[in-house]
Amino acid sequence: MVNPMRGEVQVTLDGVPHAARLTLGALAELEAALQTGSLVELAARFEEGRFSARDVIAVIEAGLRGGGWRGAREALLAADVAGGPVGAARAAGMLLARAFALPPA
Repeated sequence: MVNPMRGEVQVTLDGVPHAARLTLGALAELEAALQTGSLVELAARFEEGRFSARDVIAVIEAGLRGGGWRGAREALLAADVAGGPVGAARAAGMLLARAFALPPA
């Protein structure tokens, strides 16, 4: 079970649920993978619906790594993600939103 208060999102690959989370290390990996100007720009692309499949895969992979997943990128690319492309995009958007959400006061 995932804990949204920790920024976790469930990503189900081939029927197996995984906790994904954008830790600081995962965010650094994501930044390097996408070679984007800033993660704020990436988050804005998701908010505006201007993201690519490459963006979605990179966010999901970074989140899975932050959650402790040690699979290969090739395995992720070949996996059946619950909800298909829409489910993957939704999970990626939730990961970004939760990573940058302010904690409750």
